[in-house]
Amino acid sequence: MRTTARWAATLALTATAVCGPLTGSAFAAPDAAPASLYAPSALVLTLAHGDDATLTTPVRAVTLSCAPTPSGTHPDAASACVELRGVGGNFEALKSRDGVLCTKQYDPVIVTVQGVWQGQRVSYERTFGNECVKGSYTTSLFAF
Repeated sequence: MRTTARWAATLALTATAVCGPLTGSAFAAPDAAPASLYAPSALVLTLAHGDDATLTTPVRAVTLSCAPTPSGTHPDAASACVELRGVGGNFEALKSRDGVLCTKQYDPVIVTVQGVWQGQRVSYERTFGNECVKGSYTTSLFAF
């Protein structure tokens, strides 16, 4: 049951992030042309504590949209979009920063990302050993 509720919440946030900006277009003038075309980029990032994302409940969730401008509920959407563009939207390419020292205390933190990045479906999940290790991988993308 918890897994169903988690996916329902994730899907609802993704739908809001992707479709929310579209609702204002119904009020635009019929002959108004868009300023530019862009591939949609709208993500839902969640954070949970535990070993398995399917068995945990997210403690935080934020939305992040990077096109046409950074927006969403992410506390630093502009910097998060810069980091994500720096790796071409490939979350696997995120590397830990040099010089960050963390304890070896095991207190697992799970980050999941669901949504669309430049028109392509994205599904990412990673378990970090603790909050410090999670923070060493980005400066703002996972800081929510």
